[in-house]
Amino acid sequence: MNVLGIIPARFGSTRFPGKPLALIKDRSMIEHVYRGCLQCTKLSGLVVATDDEGIREHVQGFGGQVIMTRNDHLSGTHRCAEVIEKMPKMDWYINIQGDEPLVQALILDQLIDLIHLHPGDNIITLVRKITDPAMIDNPNVVKCVFDQQGKALYFSRSRLPYDRNKSTPAYYQHLGIYAYSRRTLESISRLEPTPLESAESLEQLRWMEHGYSIHIGVSEYVSMAVDVPDDIRVIEELLG
Repeated sequence: MNVLGIIPARFGSTRFPGKPLALIKDRSMIEHVYRGCLQCTKLSGLVVATDDEGIREHVQGFGGQVIMTRNDHLSGTHRCAEVIEKMPKMDWYINIQGDEPLVQALILDQLIDLIHLHPGDNIITLVRKITDPAMIDNPNVVKCVFDQQGKALYFSRSRLPYDRNKSTPAYYQHLGIYAYSRRTLESISRLEPTPLESAESLEQLRWMEHGYSIHIGVSEYVSMAVDVPDDIRVIEELLG
């Protein structure tokens, strides 16, 4: 089974323009992400998908593979879908967050293992158990509930589930990395927006509202995304 890792990267960002090229110690963010993913020996290939010439030149400069995509994509998922046209011989495609410079092979290995265990699924993603109570009500932390077979029931920025009876349920944070079969990625990129997606601003709800199932794997993986320039200092401290 061939699995391609895709790192969508755009120069424009409302809160952090040029984020992929921001320096973290002696390397750009996109290089940290790329090199972290290269440690995964289960990937059949790894590419950066971008619409920016500066990012293309930079990635090629450190030896990375790049695919140029259109500049009108609304999400990383749509950018990944365009990659299928250029690299169609893959069975699965993994959408890797380009703003998590601490990414390790561990999360990709686990996701690919789940692909082999559940090859008939549409979409596979990961969550981790929340241990910090402050994260439960943080709208920037997406929560997920799923059934006993690992099928996602819902994603929300709100506290999920609501603990009405003080039963202390487990809370899970969605890690935001997706694996899609080729046919599924082609299909979901053509779906129309839906009410729940608009309410929560979570594109995975669009897929679920259109009837696609999402398989959930529970991971121990911990990372940190760079949302604003001040986050870089925290990442550098973690890198030591």
